[in-house]
Amino acid sequence: MENSHLVAIMRTFSAKEVRNLRKWLNSPMHNQRDDVVQLFEYLMAGAHLTEEKFLQKERVFSKIFNGEPFDDAKLRQSMHFLLKSIEEFLIYEELRGDEVRSRMALSSVYRKRKLDKAFQKTINSLETLQETAPYRDEHYLRNEYLLQLEKYTFQEGKKRTTEMNLQEVSDALDTTFLADKLRQSCLMLFHQAVYKADYRIGMLEEVLQYLERNQMLDSPAISVYYYIYKSITEKEAQPFFVRLRSEIELKGHLFPHHEIRDIYLMTINYCIRKMNTGEASYVREAFELYRTGIEEGILIESGIISRFTFLNVIRIGLRLGEFDWVESFISDHQGHLLPKFRDTIVHYSNAKLLFEKKNYTAAMQLLVQVDYDDILLTLNAKSMLLKIFYENDDIDPLESLLGSMRSYINRKEVIGYHKTNYQNIIRYTKKLIRINPYDNNQKSKLKTEIIAANPLTEKSWLLEQLERL
Repeated sequence: MENSHLVAIMRTFSAKEVRNLRKWLNSPMHNQRDDVVQLFEYLMAGAHLTEEKFLQKERVFSKIFNGEPFDDAKLRQSMHFLLKSIEEFLIYEELRGDEVRSRMALSSVYRKRKLDKAFQKTINSLETLQETAPYRDEHYLRNEYLLQLEKYTFQEGKKRTTEMNLQEVSDALDTTFLADKLRQSCLMLFHQAVYKADYRIGMLEEVLQYLERNQMLDSPAISVYYYIYKSITEKEAQPFFVRLRSEIELKGHLFPHHEIRDIYLMTINYCIRKMNTGEASYVREAFELYRTGIEEGILIESGIISRFTFLNVIRIGLRLGEFDWVESFISDHQGHLLPKFRDTIVHYSNAKLLFEKKNYTAAMQLLVQVDYDDILLTLNAKSMLLKIFYENDDIDPLESLLGSMRSYINRKEVIGYHKTNYQNIIRYTKKLIRINPYDNNQKSKLKTEIIAANPLTEKSWLLEQLERL
């Protein structure tokens, strides 16, 4: 049973869900099998869901069917009916969690039963719910379309000659499609950039032309993604980005947590992309987005900050010289890291902070204490040591470190971009320590090589050191 679908689902239940499911299973309306209740109670007891010995089929069977010889088919039947009851419970809970969709289903029941007064009362309550809905995301727009469609289906069934709400149905459908198409297109673009996928975005150009021609940017679910897309794709993107930041600030509260989080991450990733092309103004933009996202809990998911987000906050904050803020961030938010990553990430972050504050001795003491499990963290730590050795003119340990870094890269599975980047760091650091500082031609040639090298994350540092020769 360890790998069964039933056990996997039951491991996800909260205490409240367990209580509600117990009531569900004990109701004869939903379940009339005692073995299903017994199986549920056994699995939910103690550590029965987490320890493999308690999930051995023979053991489970003996607890449910006391004294009977083991019958695998009989146990599988109990598991089947428990799973079926759980799935019905989850469907009910999901529907109940969306009051608009629940009442939409009720209005459909009243319409089919030709209970006109009850139908109209339910529709009126639905319209009130829509007017007072906290969000204006694509889900809200889709609910509006379904509401208009339900009203039309009711009117059409009466075969009346009066004007129907066909225009409202059509408008709501258009708005829902446009919002969904824009959001999906933005997600595809960002995924394509990271994973080098090749997506066909379809009729997006026609969608954009229609939006601009009909001035349909009042809806937050359309305007935010419109400006994200324009920021990504336009050569003169600054005006679109400025408008995007304004839209997020003014309308961010109209999106549910999971979606505004995605919006923040897309906007931050755009800023990081611009930073990597040398547009320094976007460093501050990314930092402010991270700071707001952390302070307002947008980038905290179920009490957890992704280790990648944590490290990016550190990196960008230090790049701006926000040392006090970064120090407070590490202290205040380390508890939001998953425990299995916490010590490593905090250790590295403190080392990075000390390094950027030029406290090289303390930074080096931290950096040489541990080898990080994460390959990229290890390479970042070695890069910090590399710069410390160079700036302290410790050439022998620097030469040794460059050799160990090259061996480490060849030994580990470092993916393409990162492998090339660190190979370039090693290559140009070696050239830097071997160049004749009095030969301007050599220095000029090396400067040209460094500028042209890509990827090379330490380009600014290498050029700075070359200028100092």
